[in-house]
Amino acid sequence: MGIFTQSVAVECAQDGTPHRLRWNGRDYALAERPVRWYERRRWWAEEHRAEKGRGAGLVDHEIWRLQVRLARAGNAPLQTVDVAHHLDSGRWRLIRIHGGVCLPLVATA
Repeated sequence: MGIFTQSVAVECAQDGTPHRLRWNGRDYALAERPVRWYERRRWWAEEHRAEKGRGAGLVDHEIWRLQVRLARAGNAPLQTVDVAHHLDSGRWRLIRIHGGVCLPLVATA
């Protein structure tokens, strides 16, 4: 499993469920229904204070596990990736690639 962080574009359905991923200039379509959960983050190491009544986005990260394949190749190998959604900014990050890394890794400066 590869663990890292890189910005990605995620298109979502009306209900907020991801249905398309764009990464390194390539489009990936979901092959299975995504799974969502929340992970605790060390907010106290990044923030000076926690606002009363604020939790989502400050305390927890929304994580989605996506099973994707290249959109233009219906027979492309299936890949499982985890993406984190920052609720306040709406930004998405690719944080894990499970199994053999078949997605095109591109070095960033």
